[in-house]
Amino acid sequence: MRQFLQEAEIEWELGRRAGEFIVTLPGDKKLKNLCSLVVGDQSLSISAFVVRNPDENHQAVYAYLLRRNLRLPGLAYGIDKSGDVYVTGRVPLQGVTAAYLDQIFGVVLDAADGAFNELLAMGFLESMKKEWAWRISRGESTRNLEAFRHLLETPPDGPAPSP
Repeated sequence: MRQFLQEAEIEWELGRRAGEFIVTLPGDKKLKNLCSLVVGDQSLSISAFVVRNPDENHQAVYAYLLRRNLRLPGLAYGIDKSGDVYVTGRVPLQGVTAAYLDQIFGVVLDAADGAFNELLAMGFLESMKKEWAWRISRGESTRNLEAFRHLLETPPDGPAPSP
């Protein structure tokens, strides 16, 4: 594991648990994606945080995640007791190769980073609207919400009339 991470120039550090590596994968939508890899006696377990428990539209968020589960090789979405969303998986150690690790990190990035904005829009839109309005009213930066401008910005006179 150490050799692969060093050769791939992936940022990592040892975790708190025996055999745990905390890997930092760069993201497009998130600045970084932390992934826990635990090398056990017989298997490698993988876990990465995706998004906190949605504020709204739980059914739509969970349906979206279940549909995506059908396309995730070796991983699946799940929630913890707080409702926070993770992507996890486990593979026998004999199946762990450099090619597998390269592939699984790509899957983690797609699952945790690639879906992030869609999950935020589904599960946190009302909170983002309030944050946007507060920032606009105070002249604060909206830079971290720019990806959602099309959902958050309302024309000055309300929604445009229908044709």
